[in-house]
Amino acid sequence: MRFVLAIVSLVIAVGLAGYGFAQRTILSGPESLKVTSVTESEAPVTVIDGETLNALEGRQDLEISGSDTIFAAYARTIDVLAWVGDATYNEISFDSETSTLTSTTRQGTEDIVPAPAGSDLWLREYTGENELDVKVSLNEDFSILLVSDGTQPAPSTVSISWPLDNRTPWAGPLIAVGGVMLLLAVAFFVWAVVHRFRTRGPRRKSIKPPKTPRMPKLPKQRSYQVRRPDSVTSTRGRRSSRRMTAMIPVVLVGTLALSGCSAELWPGVGGDAASPSPSVSEVIPVEELQPPAATVRQVESMVRDIAAVAATADATLDTEALKARFAGPALDLRAGNYAIRAKDSAHPALPAIPEGPVEVTLPQQADETWPRSILAVVTPPQDESTDPPTDLPPVALTLVQQTPREQFKVNYSVALESDAVLPELPPEGVGVPRLAPDTKFLTMPPSQLAAAYVDVLNVGAESASYQFFDVEQDDFIPNVGVEARAARKAAIPATAAIEFAIAPGTAESVALASNESGALVTVSLSETETVKPVEAGATVNPEGATKTLSGVTGTTKGVMASYIDQLLFYIPPVGSSEKIVLLGFSQGLVSAQEIA
Repeated sequence: MRFVLAIVSLVIAVGLAGYGFAQRTILSGPESLKVTSVTESEAPVTVIDGETLNALEGRQDLEISGSDTIFAAYARTIDVLAWVGDATYNEISFDSETSTLTSTTRQGTEDIVPAPAGSDLWLREYTGENELDVKVSLNEDFSILLVSDGTQPAPSTVSISWPLDNRTPWAGPLIAVGGVMLLLAVAFFVWAVVHRFRTRGPRRKSIKPPKTPRMPKLPKQRSYQVRRPDSVTSTRGRRSSRRMTAMIPVVLVGTLALSGCSAELWPGVGGDAASPSPSVSEVIPVEELQPPAATVRQVESMVRDIAAVAATADATLDTEALKARFAGPALDLRAGNYAIRAKDSAHPALPAIPEGPVEVTLPQQADETWPRSILAVVTPPQDESTDPPTDLPPVALTLVQQTPREQFKVNYSVALESDAVLPELPPEGVGVPRLAPDTKFLTMPPSQLAAAYVDVLNVGAESASYQFFDVEQDDFIPNVGVEARAARKAAIPATAAIEFAIAPGTAESVALASNESGALVTVSLSETETVKPVEAGATVNPEGATKTLSGVTGTTKGVMASYIDQLLFYIPPVGSSEKIVLLGFSQGLVSAQEIA
């Protein structure tokens, strides 16, 4: 019976462990599903939308080929389609019934697209030659754009693979239980062998029968001894066999135990193989609100590029190079500085655009419309040219993207006041609405801000708008206001007269909402100073940058100088008792000429 138990346990052990191993080998399914699309379309762009990428769970592994040059990038679907615009493109979809990829050509009016590399819309981009592998983990709000060089057809072959859940959570328990049954079988076998050897010893004598009369003795035969065969195992050999018999199951059980230690062989252990955790840089959060026009990482990349473009243009006085990242008042102010420095190398340059760190990121909530705006506050490093080094003021950059295929450009570059305090803003990465110029939710509509402030500069305390502004904290009024103009007039010789004119600039204001319904608003102003002689034969002798830029050393006609002012305000919400606060400003001479 003991041998029967040993045999049954051994059969069960082999069956369980064998089935466990089979689950990991011959019964195991494929690790991934790979599907391929091949198109012969001449379209310059291919788009793989988020629904296709998420046809199956898990990270998406793309293999792209079919062109000499391959460019791939991912962004929000609305941004990808906005960049594609009216171009003809291939749309790759997943057919769930046949588990295949299909390609549909969407006809447009453009057969050529610009080179997409470096666009501010892309969250990440990849390049390769002949073939390209891309591993991402995107949700359905994002799509992938594929382009060759914009003029040639897009890469023709696209393969997408997803990991499949081929885990065997019961393989571990089966192997482990098989190992236990093997140990039990060995125990039964040893028990049976020991019992058998014990039962082969001397037996107890039986009861003697009654004595019978003795028989006569027979003659004794010659005794002989039977020789024991050599095949009979000695005691030493039997102990050795027992040790070997014990070692075999121990080694086998150890192997089974080690093979079952993998986490994916046990139920509830090892996570979801079909949904691996991607890297942080590839995880795209889903917001309930409209997503921002750019992420923090995108804004930081923009600022670094803007700083590099400005540094190169500042060194070479190249206005055309500056246009790659500057527009509006910020471009005009820097171009005016270049014109002065081209004639006078001793004239100081404008403060450099710092490349970081970006302390504040305030992107506009992005829908399917353009333009889009971003406010970024960048802290420059200390000025090491002074002893001790001085802290330079932070710079507020207002970035505007006019169309999907353009870059964000600096429209306003404002140096913040040393004591400026920004209002409470939403967390980084959360977009805010760009307010309409005529919004009624602020104490003053953004469209009226520049004109109201100009009136304060021209009239002073007598202005009807004076009460709306925090004049005590304003450092711009002492430079341009009524008292500053009176002092400037007093310094002009009696043979000449000076006239001032200030008006709202032509650049569009940008108003981005803050918390508690307030807004940060950037505006521009245009100033002119005209100096004319008032006596016959008198001359006007311009000085400084006006003299350098105009090229006039003395004139009987007069000189007119034009300035641009960039200002950043905080406007509180309607009904608030707070006043409008000037947070920073930048100004400079942009042109000077003799009056005709």
